[in-house]
Amino acid sequence: MNGEQNVQLDVLDVRLIELLAEEPRIGVLECSRRLGVARGTVQARLDKLVDRGVIGGFGPEIAPAAIGFGVTSFVTLEISQRHGHDPVTAHLAAIPEVLEAHTITGSSDLLCRIVARSNTDLQRVIDQIVASAGITRASTIIALAEQIPYRTLPLVRSALRAEGRTPS
Repeated sequence: MNGEQNVQLDVLDVRLIELLAEEPRIGVLECSRRLGVARGTVQARLDKLVDRGVIGGFGPEIAPAAIGFGVTSFVTLEISQRHGHDPVTAHLAAIPEVLEAHTITGSSDLLCRIVARSNTDLQRVIDQIVASAGITRASTIIALAEQIPYRTLPLVRSALRAEGRTPS
């Protein structure tokens, strides 16, 4: 999915997303029981939400700190325009500690969220990142504490309220 389409959610979609967010291991049959709709309806809605790119996955959410990666940082990268984004992106994708990378506007070209085991290990990860010939400059900010974890459920609820509907 390109992420540019405007998918309209209805009350059942939001209730299904809320239920899956609260209990990710719940099955389709139990969802149908709790939502008071047929199993086939839940499966069809779920398939539609996945096909439209609203739901991107069902895998476990991993807490990097719980597996030894207690340092989170954000790195902005300036890249050589003659090399382009593709070689740099391929380089970054090969580094396990790079959790995500986004093309951005402004004085830098890419924003990455990375993790490391310690501040010393962070230096190793940064050195690995800047080893690409396509990267001309990096600037790193260390996150001290997570104030609001990554979340989308408030956004889903907001989309429904914007249309004048509320989940029951």
